[in-house]
Amino acid sequence: MFNPNFNNFKKKYNLSKPQLLYTALSADLYTPVSTLIKFQKEKYIFLFESVEKGNHRGRYSAIGIKPDLIWECKNNESFLKHVSENKICGVIKNKFSPIQSLKKLFKKNKFKIPEYLPPMSSGLFGYLGYEMISHFEEINFKNKDILKLPDSIFIRPTLMLIFDNIKDNLFIIKTVWPEKKISPKQKLNSSIKEINWVLNKLKKSVKFKNFKKPNSISEKKYLYKNVKSNVNFAEFKKNVIKAKEYIFNGDIFQVVLSRYFRKRINTSSVSIYRALRYLNPSPYLFYIKFDNFSIVGSSPEILVRLKEKIVTIRPIAGTRKRGKNASEDVKIEKDLLSDPKEISEHLMLLDLGRNDTSKVCNPGTVKVTDKMYVEYFSHVMHIVSNIKGEIKKKSDNVDALFSGFPAGTVSGAPKIRALEIIEELENTKRNIYAGGIGYLSADGNLDSCIALRTAVITNKHIYIQAGAGIVADSDPKSEFKETENKALAILQATNYAKYFED
Repeated sequence: MFNPNFNNFKKKYNLSKPQLLYTALSADLYTPVSTLIKFQKEKYIFLFESVEKGNHRGRYSAIGIKPDLIWECKNNESFLKHVSENKICGVIKNKFSPIQSLKKLFKKNKFKIPEYLPPMSSGLFGYLGYEMISHFEEINFKNKDILKLPDSIFIRPTLMLIFDNIKDNLFIIKTVWPEKKISPKQKLNSSIKEINWVLNKLKKSVKFKNFKKPNSISEKKYLYKNVKSNVNFAEFKKNVIKAKEYIFNGDIFQVVLSRYFRKRINTSSVSIYRALRYLNPSPYLFYIKFDNFSIVGSSPEILVRLKEKIVTIRPIAGTRKRGKNASEDVKIEKDLLSDPKEISEHLMLLDLGRNDTSKVCNPGTVKVTDKMYVEYFSHVMHIVSNIKGEIKKKSDNVDALFSGFPAGTVSGAPKIRALEIIEELENTKRNIYAGGIGYLSADGNLDSCIALRTAVITNKHIYIQAGAGIVADSDPKSEFKETENKALAILQATNYAKYFED
């Protein structure tokens, strides 16, 4: 049972300071996924994981539940929802612009996280939809809204379950916010009760079916069965031709055109996530459930990171499938680095990344720390560069997040004109696709990824969106096929999810 020191708690509580109560236990009997399954009936829950370079598990896996605040934005309005026992108990319409309201919320939630606890022990967690750029740039988004989701949601979980995969520990962390009408003793008792509830829940066993490894060869031909898209080849070809006209006229160098795929499903969102992490481990793995919809994803690419006042943007452009062995990988890598089209596209995005980083960083501090090296992932290899800069004193993690938003990888260059052309040529809102997933930690740091290889699950349907970068010599048929190939990972996971049903 968990029993913290009351006098220490009372002292901080009476000073109206937030504090973290925690307990740690050995994680050798638990996994992030088995823990997710035990808490999957929670109305609001997320799991963030990481597999670096396709074969090394990231240090932390984080699960968040029981939010007490939900910040939500739709069009030009934002709302702060107060939550108690997973039920909305009050809604306040923000008087400020959505971005200002998010910045003010973060400022109120900022406090130091002890060094002995994981960096994401407390904060705001959620997503930033692609259309949120309209709050910074004059882009008039009018396309049809198929999903009708909020443009952005960030929740403040009061309970975090964080696995330290290096030390094999599991932290259970309760964020306590002082309340005037509740005494220190009452608050401590209720907090102890919640942590003990988690401990008891963890003790419950999870029943699994015997895992049957899927036969990828026999099932691949069924992946696009009963899949519908908002854009057929004729329409996509027309859009590519128009985009190339803009390129030849000097409006842009590149633009990313996307389309979505929709399929009815009979499996749970958790099973789809489990299948996806099995088939396509990536640096950013995430499962998010917000009341009436879920998000699953396996993104390879950072959007923006802020750690100890250093902003990082890491453009990825240029892709090849992995070889069958190490010698094949070397040959493919050489071919990738000698492809003029891939090099040109990467350099374009590298310049864009430098410009984005400079928006919030001190002059003279922005550096390309790694340029055009090849990084191996589970199934593919990418050309990667790394850009870093020291953040300005007047900027915070919300500013940093929007500095690189949306990423050039999913928009184009020059970015603003590319955004206008995307709105003209695509016929539906992008919503979460091409946006960002991540967290604003209470200590002022930030970690986020681009919403790629990402799907939304709602009303027994899964929605997957994928794009292709259009340049001067793009072939419509090849680019159309690229959108299909990029959607394959999640379609495959959707098909394999039946093997992961608990």
